[in-house]
Amino acid sequence: MTQPVPPAPMSPPPLEHLPLRLLDMTPCHLGEGPTYDPASGTAWWFDILERRLFEADLANFAVKLHELPVMASALAGVGDGRQLLVAEDGLYLRDRSNGALSLYRELPAAEVPFRSNDARVHPSGTLWFSTMGRKAEAGQAVIWALSGGRIQRLFDGLTIPNAICFSPDGTAGYFADTRAKKLMRVPLDAATGLPLAAPETLLRHEGPGGLDGAVTDAEGTIWCAHWGGGCVVAYSPSGEALRRIAVPARQPSCPVFVGPDFRQLLVTSAFEGMDEAARAGDPHHGRTVLIDLGITGKAEPRVTLEAP
Repeated sequence: MTQPVPPAPMSPPPLEHLPLRLLDMTPCHLGEGPTYDPASGTAWWFDILERRLFEADLANFAVKLHELPVMASALAGVGDGRQLLVAEDGLYLRDRSNGALSLYRELPAAEVPFRSNDARVHPSGTLWFSTMGRKAEAGQAVIWALSGGRIQRLFDGLTIPNAICFSPDGTAGYFADTRAKKLMRVPLDAATGLPLAAPETLLRHEGPGGLDGAVTDAEGTIWCAHWGGGCVVAYSPSGEALRRIAVPARQPSCPVFVGPDFRQLLVTSAFEGMDEAARAGDPHHGRTVLIDLGITGKAEPRVTLEAP
């Protein structure tokens, strides 16, 4: 019997070099979790390993640095001058006026020492966030949901959970296991942000780099940072690679749409795992950049703390 011939792998889109600005010259050991508050024109991101939170006023590009008592990786707006931080041991409420933290929900104990990683808020207000082993121990990562004030486990057995994002209508969720080189798609209840069925593989990444943080634009295109690939790649909801945008750092980690019209892409990066020679060969290692993408993104939803 004649065996079917698998389709030839598609060539990646050409690498585009768009106008950009180095938003902050401070190199992040592990930059992650960028988000944007359109009401104040402020962008936020973290250096997980150095326990730092960055705050950038995009009107004048002034950047403030906040030291943290814990390793944190993401935040979401709550309202009333408060934010919810995703950290190594739980979820914290942060007062924007003075930076004070109070523990909101503690995370369950894990088999190995862990830290938080990727996160994003579903249009319903449900927060998806991930934890992983501090040494990326295989199979120890989990994706959780904060829904109705309660933390619940969604997916486990992962190693490096990333690329959490959602379709604009809230009916689909995406996530990746960077180590497995797969981007997953899962159907969701748009009213709750919780899964309706098991996730399925949307695409398998081939070539250099790994799938890291991601965000969707107003049309539902998935913009995913490629760790080690020095770029952000746009994927259609069916998994087709549409565009490839250069980032002037070898290890971009996560993008988010910013600006009054959400047409710029803020991208964090990291120098984690790079020796002195590698850092010298990557002059913008760990820096955070603004790319004039020209594609309309969307605002990040606020997180809902309690059930309505």
